[in-house]
Amino acid sequence: MIKTISDYCKEKFGTKVYRLALTTGATCPNRDGKVGVGGCSFCSEKGSGEFAVSADDIKEQIEKAKTFISAKIPSSIKENDRKYIAYFQSFSNTYGDTKRLISLFEQAILIEEIVALSIATRPDCFSEDMLNSLEKLNKIKPVWIELGLQTINENTARAFNRGYTLDVFEKTYDELKKRNFEVIVHMILGLPGESKEDMYNTARYLGEKRIDGIKIHGLHILKGTRLAKEYGKHPFKIMSLEEYTEVLINCLKILPESTIIHRMTGDGDKKLLIEPMWSADKKRVLNYINKRIREEFL
Repeated sequence: MIKTISDYCKEKFGTKVYRLALTTGATCPNRDGKVGVGGCSFCSEKGSGEFAVSADDIKEQIEKAKTFISAKIPSSIKENDRKYIAYFQSFSNTYGDTKRLISLFEQAILIEEIVALSIATRPDCFSEDMLNSLEKLNKIKPVWIELGLQTINENTARAFNRGYTLDVFEKTYDELKKRNFEVIVHMILGLPGESKEDMYNTARYLGEKRIDGIKIHGLHILKGTRLAKEYGKHPFKIMSLEEYTEVLINCLKILPESTIIHRMTGDGDKKLLIEPMWSADKKRVLNYINKRIREEFL
């Protein structure tokens, strides 16, 4: 049996919770030259923040994000009763001036309808000051830390220019758990050169670490990325929806039931998407995945 983030939030917060995609304006050490330039080969110009709203003022961002997703919320749920997760999505949101970043997080967490923060970042972007400051916020409301691991295969990681090794992830993960953070790990299925067994090895590793949550994405090739150039010169195999779902389900079977499934697929910006084109039809993708999951787990 698997538990999705929707089930978990209803259990934890007593209601359905909606995610607001926000930005701190941070960059990434893999882009500004500290550990590398150009970022991960699959990362777009917006650093996976295509759906984040842009505004200098965090409260203004939140209001814009609420308006952006309002069409997805049933009208039966009154505006005053709606609850949200403030999701700082683009680039590495613990990288930069700690005082400025913590101020943004604090402003968000103190808003009544915000029930939790979710902060996407890299494991090589935590100072002691940042950890201590986030730990204080975690005592006000839950602070979830999202780490972009993608794979445990060091050869694959070097090929897509991740910019850190597995031992860096392990050290940061252990420190975050010691401080009682919920940690969500990002994993990509279909990275160039990876076999199914490579993907299952990553799932086994994360299962052994007893991670709190996971976001599983398929590989997207987006216009303007280094990966798009590589694919144009030397096309590699792209998983079909059926193949992706098979690997996804096997990964879910490997993970312990305690791991919350935050995402089982992703959708890149359709204007930039090169492959896989099947991922552009999100409704069809989710219907197929959910059908297969019901067949396997129910």
